[in-house]
Amino acid sequence: MFLLFVAGNVVLELSKEKPNERLLDRHAVQFTTSMQKVESELSGQIRYLTQVATGQPHEGSSYSARKDGTMALNRIDYARVKLAELCRTCEQILEQS
Repeated sequence: MFLLFVAGNVVLELSKEKPNERLLDRHAVQFTTSMQKVESELSGQIRYLTQVATGQPHEGSSYSARKDGTMALNRIDYARVKLAELCRTCEQILEQS
């Protein structure tokens, strides 16, 4: 919001017949400083979202732990299926004997 305010002040000053150069310089510095702050905050948010999207561990996220848990459950289910197949095979062998 401050960024738009400063930009508005620059436009107002430039619309005058004789703009105040010192005031324009001060507004330009404020605008540049505000833009750098916005860029820095956006970069931080992009880094955070990149971590979240790639599953990298980051502060405040349980995604990695949930993913590990889900994978462990999938491995357990697979082991159950394979054990059931082995059990059936053993039963078939015992029935044939």
